[in-house]
Amino acid sequence: MKHPSSPTMTKVTVTAPARLHLGFLDLNGGLGRKFGGIGLAISNPRTRLTIGFARRHEVVGLERERVQSHLETLQPSLGLDGSYRVDVEEAIPPHAGLGSGTQLALALAAGVRRLHGLPLDLRGDAARLRRGARSGAGVGLFEQGGLVLDSGHGARAGPAPVISRVPFPEHWRVLIVLDPARQGLHGTHEGEAFAALSPMSALSAATLCRLALMQLLPALVERDLPDFGAAVKEMQQLLGDHFAPMQGGSRFTSPHVGACLEALERAGAHGVGQSSWGPTGFAFAPSPAEADRLAALARRSAGDAGLDIRICTGLNEGAEISTRITADAPL
Repeated sequence: MKHPSSPTMTKVTVTAPARLHLGFLDLNGGLGRKFGGIGLAISNPRTRLTIGFARRHEVVGLERERVQSHLETLQPSLGLDGSYRVDVEEAIPPHAGLGSGTQLALALAAGVRRLHGLPLDLRGDAARLRRGARSGAGVGLFEQGGLVLDSGHGARAGPAPVISRVPFPEHWRVLIVLDPARQGLHGTHEGEAFAALSPMSALSAATLCRLALMQLLPALVERDLPDFGAAVKEMQQLLGDHFAPMQGGSRFTSPHVGACLEALERAGAHGVGQSSWGPTGFAFAPSPAEADRLAALARRSAGDAGLDIRICTGLNEGAEISTRITADAPL
């Protein structure tokens, strides 16, 4: 499909939320499915890009190499022709445990499809762009936000399907602790780490699933933050111990983040943990005022460690895709 021969002035802007990965459910795989996980869409940080037709390909702003690579994959696979200008105005920090790669890939694919008048195909585009190899949460959160649980990978290819989605309470707050000096495992190193880990016991996998189904999800529905936080914490401890051999013997990729989370928990924060391979950590607060208090304490505790501590809300809607007509002809 080619873009119109007459000058077009359509531009598409896509804004996609970061996601917290609260934990896997089954790293044993004895029932024929593996991984499974819980993800939460959060308001900050986010990825935001604008795409329009152009006389020549041009990618400006952040994540230029990733965007160019994705375009080179999407155009032939979707049978598209033409050139684009892509402006990446905001980007989720890469390799921080916040789903940056999946959200960028899906945002670009959604923008290309809207520009050409094509229907969305999130699962198909995730597979084309090699996203969602272990977790289907990123695809589900791009589509609908909230807190989602995916079923893990079975015999079928493609991202794992989402089997539960619960809205996140509007008055709760999420504190995230980023360490810009570190990155979590990614790419081939992540695959090697999973291959090197000992299999999780069936009992541990069963405990994780029970915590998710019988405590975390019901507590979320009933707006019971202490019970929700207790489930998250126990899951995180079990998973952190499992992944510790690949994280320098610690539950946390960043010692500074780990120390900050300990201070937050002592001060009354709920559900502390690490998102994916980190280094980003998280904790929950019952109200905006309590989140402000905890964030101030965390910043004092972190001192000059260089941590970036933010207060976020949970997002109960998926990515925003908007189309506008500008006065500019293609560049």
